[in-house]
Amino acid sequence: MALFGTDGVRGLANVELDGTLAFDLGRVGAYVLTKNRNNIDRVKIMVGMDTRLSCDMLESAIVAGICSVGADAICLGVIPTPGIAYMVKKHNMDAGIMISASHNPVEDNGIKFFSGSGYKLSDDIEKEIETIIENKQFNLLPKPVGKKIGRKIIMDNPWAEYGEFLKSMGVNLAGLKVGLDCANGAVSTIGPKILVDLGADVYPIHHQPTGLNINDNCGSTHMDSLIAHVKEAKLDIGIAFDGDGDRCLVVDEMGTDVDGDEIMAICAQHMKEEGLLEKNTIVATVMSNLGLKKMGEAQGINILETKVGDRYVLEAMLKSGYNFGGEQSGHIIFLDHATSGDGILTALQLLKIMKLKGKSLSQLNSVMQKFPQVMFNARVENDRKDRLSTNEIIVKAIKDIEAKYHNSGRVLIRPSGTEPVVRVMIEGDNVEAITADAKELAALIEQVLL
Repeated sequence: MALFGTDGVRGLANVELDGTLAFDLGRVGAYVLTKNRNNIDRVKIMVGMDTRLSCDMLESAIVAGICSVGADAICLGVIPTPGIAYMVKKHNMDAGIMISASHNPVEDNGIKFFSGSGYKLSDDIEKEIETIIENKQFNLLPKPVGKKIGRKIIMDNPWAEYGEFLKSMGVNLAGLKVGLDCANGAVSTIGPKILVDLGADVYPIHHQPTGLNINDNCGSTHMDSLIAHVKEAKLDIGIAFDGDGDRCLVVDEMGTDVDGDEIMAICAQHMKEEGLLEKNTIVATVMSNLGLKKMGEAQGINILETKVGDRYVLEAMLKSGYNFGGEQSGHIIFLDHATSGDGILTALQLLKIMKLKGKSLSQLNSVMQKFPQVMFNARVENDRKDRLSTNEIIVKAIKDIEAKYHNSGRVLIRPSGTEPVVRVMIEGDNVEAITADAKELAALIEQVLL
């Protein structure tokens, strides 16, 4: 079974992702990412993490693995995932490793790798790491002794550099009342500080991590408390991050949620007006709402679709020279400024547009009209997902639903790359009908593949 999903390696911490696997990922990852390096300086790999309790355990194992093959581990502590990507590139590191399960519950954790250029790894490199671990080809790895063994180095205040970079992306935010839901995760300290430094009146919630409360009914996957916060405090905008800070979703001044497609529509329209949108193209995924395509048609903006996963969005951007793209979930990449999705950067770009145009978020959001869209998760263990395309009952049910919405909507069935679920999404004009059909199909998939 594959180790890597759409966003690194994830699993139940200390069970599926235990210290042994973390050690192996540390040493094999360090070897694969640096084996063709020609200069004589010691290999250096940055390591960061989010706020979940299991990060300390996994960091120790990963660092041990890195040092065991003669590389130095530069430990940044708690920092958003895009902070690792930025710092790796800025300091000319050989690679970076982030310990996080993003929006997943605290029991889970994950390990994702970045190249020395600050980009997530290609499928080929991940496959090479995976093959060595699965086949136990550890004889390939160097075993230095004495002074050639790697060292652990703790970097003091890595947030300072990353924070200054982010602040350079913003404008004076004086007069804006901003709510922040930090998901009790990696942005809990740096997120509010940056916006305060830029002059905003900041009203944070869920910004006191305990190691056990990350994503606990908060953050970008649980928007209710932020919506209530915006309404109660009469804020101009609410911003919700996920556990590792590589994405954000927002709420307008009336408490209406604004998803990643709508954020992309607002930003792309502004970038096009300013002549900053390369080839007048947004790179999105198959999960994006039909409304984004309609917006593109109206605004003269091309919408290029990829597989689900910000890494695939990035690959398409790099391959064809596009500079803007992202996902409905709030992973948005401004390639002129960053090598990965960055929730704080996305928020700052949106706030900048609000200030420059002197408009509320609800006014800006009129550029795109969303089609009704519903999604239900069918609980399916990872080792049974491959039966989705071969089971006759499920295949027939999917074809029947697709035929029903052929002319009036869209059906998408997708196994998650990060969770043991199959996602059932339907778009159409009738909310009640698509809800009932999606719910029924998800239940069928769950029952048949139990």
